[in-house]
Amino acid sequence: METKTTTPLLTPYKMGDFNLAHRVVLAPLTRCRSYGNIAQPHNALYYAQRAAPGVLLIAEACAVSEAARGYPHVPGLWSQEQVEAWRPVVDAVHAKGAVFFCQLWHTGRVSPTEFQPNGQAPVSSTDKQVPPEVAHDGSVLEFAPPRRLETEEIPHIVNDFRVAARNAMRAGFDGVEIHAGNGYLIDQFMKDGVNDRTDEYGGGLDNRCRFAAEVIAAVCHEAGAGRVGVRLSPFADYVDCVDSDPEALALHVMGVMNGLGVLYCHMIEPRMCVNEWMIPRRLLPFRKAFKGTFMVNGGYDREEGDKAVAEGYADLVAYGRLFLANPDLPERFRRNAVLNKYDRSTFYTSDPVVGYTDYPFLETED
Repeated sequence: METKTTTPLLTPYKMGDFNLAHRVVLAPLTRCRSYGNIAQPHNALYYAQRAAPGVLLIAEACAVSEAARGYPHVPGLWSQEQVEAWRPVVDAVHAKGAVFFCQLWHTGRVSPTEFQPNGQAPVSSTDKQVPPEVAHDGSVLEFAPPRRLETEEIPHIVNDFRVAARNAMRAGFDGVEIHAGNGYLIDQFMKDGVNDRTDEYGGGLDNRCRFAAEVIAAVCHEAGAGRVGVRLSPFADYVDCVDSDPEALALHVMGVMNGLGVLYCHMIEPRMCVNEWMIPRRLLPFRKAFKGTFMVNGGYDREEGDKAVAEGYADLVAYGRLFLANPDLPERFRRNAVLNKYDRSTFYTSDPVVGYTDYPFLETED
């Protein structure tokens, strides 16, 4: 029996200049279905299915350069062709009245050599070997030894982010999210478990966060701070990317974000990694410190999302797997309806339909 309810999660929210219908956000999800790193017509259908008036959608991470890729068939935003391919996707989302942000990333040392131009080594803050990782299909991934970026190369990577942000806005996106978590390049610079540099990008907290600060400033200058979000995962330990004092690290980055007027901070709950930081409401210090919109992500259901908003722990809650399997997730929450179960085996396949655009909707109300 379905019942219609308005709960804290379903109340309107004003995020800067954007009027959101509720607090349910589509989290950025790598889907590996943009063949040749170009957005496809089935990408437009996928996002349009999840769009509705006042819904905030965050598109899957787009590589900021050819060398930034880490997985097959991920979209990019380094070329004019990619800009043109994204435009009909953005138009389809806007036609449904939704707000559409695009996540930008550089995977750094997590990128296999096969994705590097001319078979070069992937770049990082270090030349430390990346530990083997179990792939999405169960196979074991062996990463090539990375190459430590030379100091004079770093401004070029910063510029890649700036150009990608410009391209995202040219494609029609409402804003961009900088991926500074999950063990990717920006995270590799920030965390002392990986960054062993001795130049101005290594050592103390200020230096380790310098690259992140430069990227955030460049993207804010290009897109406008009111159209920029940053994703952080201070407690995560993906591919051995750990820090000895994650709270101090995140608070330092937030100081940078506050100073620039960044629109929102998107933080991943520590429970998404099995480590000593798994305690309830661990993100509260950051919620209090950040001056903009605070978004949380990581295994939330409807009830816990309601609680997070009701208690002031978060302004917005990003849903990944549930929104993937339920293209009408906010409406299902409103009607307290049964949710479709997601199929983990199809998360990263390249089929344009199965596990992508074939999840069923609720029946239309009379």
